[in-house]
Amino acid sequence: MKCKILHESAGRIRVHAVMRRMTTDQADLLEEYLLRAEGVKKASVFERTCDVIILYSGKKEGVLKALAVFSFESTDVEAPAHSGRALNREFQEKLVMTVTGQALRQMFLPAPLRMAFSLFKSIGYLKKGAACLLRGKLEVPVLDAAAISVALARGSFGTAGSIMFMLRIGEILEEWTHRKSVSDLARSMSLNINKVWMRAPAEEDGGKPQEVLVPIEEVKAGDEIIVRTGSMIPLDGFVTGGQASVNQASMTGEPLPVNKEDGSYVYAGTVVEEGEITVRVDKTLGSGRYDRAVKMIEESERLKSASEAKASHLADSLVPWSLGGTLLTWFVTRNVMKTLSVLMVDFSCALKLAMPISTLSAMRECGDHKILVKGGRFLEAAAEADTIVFDKTGTLTNAEPHVAEVVTFGRRNADEVLRLAACLEEHYPHSIANAVVREAKLRGLDHDERHAKVEYVVAHGIASRIDGKKVVIGSYHFVFEDEKTKCSEKDKEKVAALPAQYSHLYLAIGGRLAAVICIEDSLRAEAPEVLKALRELGISRVVMMTGDNERTAAAVAAMVGVDEYRAGVLPEDKASFVRQEREAGHKVIMVGDGVNDSPALSESDAGIAISEGAAIAREIADITISEDDLYQLVVLRKISRGLMKRIDRNYRSIISFNMMLILLGVAGFIAPSTSALLHNMSTLAISVHSMTDVI
Repeated sequence: MKCKILHESAGRIRVHAVMRRMTTDQADLLEEYLLRAEGVKKASVFERTCDVIILYSGKKEGVLKALAVFSFESTDVEAPAHSGRALNREFQEKLVMTVTGQALRQMFLPAPLRMAFSLFKSIGYLKKGAACLLRGKLEVPVLDAAAISVALARGSFGTAGSIMFMLRIGEILEEWTHRKSVSDLARSMSLNINKVWMRAPAEEDGGKPQEVLVPIEEVKAGDEIIVRTGSMIPLDGFVTGGQASVNQASMTGEPLPVNKEDGSYVYAGTVVEEGEITVRVDKTLGSGRYDRAVKMIEESERLKSASEAKASHLADSLVPWSLGGTLLTWFVTRNVMKTLSVLMVDFSCALKLAMPISTLSAMRECGDHKILVKGGRFLEAAAEADTIVFDKTGTLTNAEPHVAEVVTFGRRNADEVLRLAACLEEHYPHSIANAVVREAKLRGLDHDERHAKVEYVVAHGIASRIDGKKVVIGSYHFVFEDEKTKCSEKDKEKVAALPAQYSHLYLAIGGRLAAVICIEDSLRAEAPEVLKALRELGISRVVMMTGDNERTAAAVAAMVGVDEYRAGVLPEDKASFVRQEREAGHKVIMVGDGVNDSPALSESDAGIAISEGAAIAREIADITISEDDLYQLVVLRKISRGLMKRIDRNYRSIISFNMMLILLGVAGFIAPSTSALLHNMSTLAISVHSMTDVI
């Protein structure tokens, strides 16, 4: 692609793409390509001017070379679907056309034509007002219709036109806010799945069908894929085997799981809560998921925070007072100009517009920090929370634990037991399981499928059969107490002497202990400082919960500095604790990343999942943060509290400024047209300020 350098400074360059025009799709494609280029930290493409701003590290020549070899036709990069660029452009054009049209009419249309235009445009507003009255409701459309009617009755067609112009601007901004909120939330439900387990055909010599891990791009309609507990269904299709409870909240909004069995249809993006199913792929792109998500969101109230609902209710409830004030002013003063001054000012426009814009801006700001928020009410919960509950593994500890030691029993070979453990663990997404699989790969241990069907027991472990023997891997409770695994007195002493600083994964074959895999689950370096910062921001209680034993839990709790901890807990224990705290009047945040955290995430006021955690945790969670840095919790708290402060300031500003305008109008100090102008200017000023970053 041919480019011309417009400006450059250290680590920043602005170039102009030499082309006649750039579409929104091309801009999305170029931006995605540049973001993947080596050394590029940030890229912004402006399709209207064909300009590109690039922030980079390293040498400028590398960036220029990437631009030089780029071609819209031959690149293998795919632009993100529903990026929001086209939506923004649509509403920007609407605003420009509305403002330009108003200016041209004022400048070039003769007075009779402007009058006719105002009369024609007023019909829609008068109909809406009349419809509200016929339903027996005094709402904002009644106030708008009354203001326009009075202006027209007095022959002030210019005033009526100005009122309708400002109302149209407000309508565009409100619709833009709503559609962008819905689009951002629906886009946040992206699958983020790279590989799937596919059932390969049986060998011609009579061998059993094998499961192979393949890139999702290689899956075709008609192929069969296997989805197990805690995993997201990546593609639409029919169930051909197995049975599972599937969480379809992202599609239907219903929190209760739905039973799926042979013949049932499943949708991409839904999550298996429990069980295992084989799915014959019907649609390879999970088509329609975005549209279904949009429909579900639009039909729900999940976007609205209590503050937004309060603003909307207050706006409607103030309408009768505004009309009453108008009538009172007329009866007292008998002055049409003073009466009209009251009618020209209403609180509802600013209240209904500024609050959702503030919330959207805060959600967008969270996105800039790699924090995904699924609705305004969850930001409100994050701001008001006084208690935060952490799962230990993958949250307070590093997201990528590693195997420190493999302790074997019964003269077994360490590599052989690790190979078997990896063969089982690779089927289920969890940081501990990932550590086992990663260690096997580092040691060059191939682990072909040798076992029978694997069964995942939530918060306990995995069970299967190999060479006719039952194999279990998981927690001490699962292996020794549930599965009644045996070991000699000497081996018991060996188990008791295992290092307390490690998490322990127990492997038993044929009812006998075969190995203990010691996982070094080191504390995140930033965790103590993050907890300290959260306390400074108003969190009064920090709790850690873990399935680990008492010794390990106590050691981690002392290092990180939590107020209290619970060891050896099950998923229902975490959920029960969160429920009890909420019933006691506390606002609770739950932070977790695993399948076993899902019930607690669902019970909390704001459930926060780690982006690289289990699919079911991300699906149920209200907020998702990146695994890279726990400081995002501090940023989230600052943004959410800043949003609440901004909303409070908006309330005070809107009420006080508009009351001042009404008093000045009644006193005769300002004309109705001036009152309307100042009112509309203040509405736009508050709305524009609400679009700025909170922190």
